[in-house]
Amino acid sequence: MDPYRIFADIVAGRAPASKVYEDDDVFAFMDIRPFTPGHLLVIPKIPARSLAELDPAIGGKLFAVGQRLAAALRDSEVGADGVNFFLADGVTAGQEVFHVHLHVIPRTPGDGFGLRGRPTSPRRADLDYLAGSIRGALERGSAS
Repeated sequence: MDPYRIFADIVAGRAPASKVYEDDDVFAFMDIRPFTPGHLLVIPKIPARSLAELDPAIGGKLFAVGQRLAAALRDSEVGADGVNFFLADGVTAGQEVFHVHLHVIPRTPGDGFGLRGRPTSPRRADLDYLAGSIRGALERGSAS
């Protein structure tokens, strides 16, 4: 099975999945390599390899479904105390399957999962400079 098409195969019923939710646009299922018990993936039914290819309305729906699933994770046997959302866009960000997918990761005390980055403390001038660059990109339409 092609790892780059696995989610399309799941949506089409050609590959197995433990389905949790489905509607006309979105499909949610259990991750087969979970970080914590109850780890879910939410995908658009129409494949988009990256956020740039994802219809913004469907992107909003991914998060709306993720929000509902987060509440269900708290109320189910999973008994989550918290939930992390994670979406990797691009190889450098850790994307391995090139079909946009939102991880919904239930959290409980002592589960061992967490962010392992080191925050920096940039100067305000540097923050302002980058903010201006990003605003310029938005105005040019590169993030439309």
